[in-house]
Amino acid sequence: MPTITLISDWKQSDFYIAAVKGKILSLYPQAVIVDISHQVDAFSIMQAAFIAKHSYRLFPQGSIHIIAVNHESDQLHPHILAKYDGHYFICADDGLLSLVFDSEPEMVVRIEKDIFSVEQHSFKFTSFPALSVYTFAAAFIALGGSIEDMGAKLDGIYKLMALMPQIEGSAITGNVIYIDTYQNAITNISQDLFWQVGNGRKFEILLHSFYYKINKINNNYSETSDGELLAIFNSLGLLEIALKNGRAAEMLNLDINSSIRVKFL
Repeated sequence: MPTITLISDWKQSDFYIAAVKGKILSLYPQAVIVDISHQVDAFSIMQAAFIAKHSYRLFPQGSIHIIAVNHESDQLHPHILAKYDGHYFICADDGLLSLVFDSEPEMVVRIEKDIFSVEQHSFKFTSFPALSVYTFAAAFIALGGSIEDMGAKLDGIYKLMALMPQIEGSAITGNVIYIDTYQNAITNISQDLFWQVGNGRKFEILLHSFYYKINKINNNYSETSDGELLAIFNSLGLLEIALKNGRAAEMLNLDINSSIRVKFL
């Protein structure tokens, strides 16, 4: 019984979540539906990709992941179903999956109009594709349907350039790629890169036009006093900037793409 997960920017106050869940259950009553997140910022495919990338692999093989963020299609960005790492992903081909996958998917197909029906329900494209398209695609796969029957096979997915840290001599310039519930700013600077470039040297992490400096890496948050800035490598192995019992991103006016510079001395 495959798990079907949902990521969206709908927020809990809208009817969209209930509508999609109800449709999935009407097509596939045995469905196990898991809400990963409905708090994605409106149209933020980068945020949705970060959440999907770091959560999907913890679900069982064969899980089906619906990502309904900025998911209207057009001629260049059709609705697709991709198989990758033993999982299925349903979304618009707008570059989001290129930020989730570390390599090419095993297979990707265009979800084509009227290609199938489930229990006499046919779908049509509307302004709510998660309901009118994605639910049917998820149910079709969950019921044992073959991805090849969903539509025409594509050569690959639309690609976006992921933000990568830049190395300049004895410095790394990275970017904030995610801000969590606690307003901790997660960067694209990995622990491996940090220690590789630093090679045991002392360092300064420069923030807010270099006004704030951090010169140590915490092992845990409690090492720092309340109201003080700290840096830590989180569970993903990425450099994170936090404010003990505070909201670092708000205080430092950090946003997605904000620069973080590490200078080794």
